[in-house]
Amino acid sequence: MTTSNPFRDLPSVDALLSDERVRALSAEYSGDTVIALVREELDATREAIGDGQPAPVLDVIVEAIEKRARAALTPTLRPVINATGVIIHTNLGRAPLSDETIMAMTNIARGYSNLEFDLEQGARGSRHTHLEEQLRRLTGAQAAMAVNNNASAVLLALSALASGREVVISRSQLVEIGGGFRIPDVMAQSGARLAEVGTTNRTYLRDYKAAIGDETGALMRVHASNFKVVGFTASVSITELATLAQEREIALIDDVGSGCLLDTTQFGLPAEPTPQASLEAGVDVVLFSGDKLLGGPQAGLIVGKREMIEKLKRHPLARALRMDKASIAGLAATLDHYLKDEAPEKVPVWRMIAMPIDEIGTRAQEWADAAGASVSIIEGRSMIGGGSLPDEGLPTKLLAMPTNGGSAGGALARRLRENDPPIVARIERGAVLLDPRTVDPREDAAVIAALKSISS
Repeated sequence: MTTSNPFRDLPSVDALLSDERVRALSAEYSGDTVIALVREELDATREAIGDGQPAPVLDVIVEAIEKRARAALTPTLRPVINATGVIIHTNLGRAPLSDETIMAMTNIARGYSNLEFDLEQGARGSRHTHLEEQLRRLTGAQAAMAVNNNASAVLLALSALASGREVVISRSQLVEIGGGFRIPDVMAQSGARLAEVGTTNRTYLRDYKAAIGDETGALMRVHASNFKVVGFTASVSITELATLAQEREIALIDDVGSGCLLDTTQFGLPAEPTPQASLEAGVDVVLFSGDKLLGGPQAGLIVGKREMIEKLKRHPLARALRMDKASIAGLAATLDHYLKDEAPEKVPVWRMIAMPIDEIGTRAQEWADAAGASVSIIEGRSMIGGGSLPDEGLPTKLLAMPTNGGSAGGALARRLRENDPPIVARIERGAVLLDPRTVDPREDAAVIAALKSISS
């Protein structure tokens, strides 16, 4: 029997806890968790009643509690299938890892390790030793270390080498990358003072020379990885900067961005700066990412002259920015692919870049056969992504699912995202587009099943 006060129609916490369906939740959850779920649902129900909604019946409240319980056990971080055609997709976790990298991370994560223990000496060791030799061999550096991402590498290098002093950098390189990370801001955080030279489109060696003074701590170059300045432009080569830094006896820091260890021109792409080339030019400290073109777990890699790297290792920030054991193991396994000259076959990023267009077309046709007669195969471009090679892409074949305009495209893309596993596509040219290049062939069965379900 209802009353004039709908709040009085709500069951008590004890009444709900005594319901057999709610009691059954105790098999999966602790008692405190079940009580919390009940109270959360009652609070939400009271709020809804306060907004003018009627009091729900007991069964509706219990179903809502069960739904809350299922949601509590569902991870918010889930695997997805990337059919966008963007190879290094920052929002989708950047670089997928090789099987060997995943295995290495699993093996180290499941037990103890010699992370900071010298097995030969039987004494405390350093986690820097597990990556340094590989990085030295791959880049030709005197010394190396790794931190948890390239933003951290920039902050550490500036803090250790130029805090309280000026860092000279071209105005064209005062970049902002994803998440609002701006070079001027991180420079201020490090304690270094920005000394910008040149103009947005033209900077000359004489500009750097004029800016160097008693307060200069370093010169810095930042690779404009996510944009291009074209037209009436001028810039200073890294070799010229290195010569100037050596003449004036100041440090040169080079942030090359995406961590490219291979020659991108062999894949039909423009040349991307490499740490090897920077070190050969005479740069003191080179910074780059581990989870972009390098294709490993998230990391910021620092290679260069021994004296400089030792300063970074000893800096207090180095401990705050250090990598965990699983990431170190995964990065070591990824670097092994380069040492073995097998990166194009083993590292997923390079495997996608090198994927033949005929193979992509064959897979796209298999998807089309599953999706039905309304779809088509069209020409398109796969993008590298991750702030690498802006506006550059690779020819590809796309599965195009027409949407008839309006909100239909969003609805279709949403249906793909609601699949298990979720499939992320892109909407373009009045169609939902799926690119096989960024889908692991082992995921094709899941894509085909989803397309059959949608078309039925």
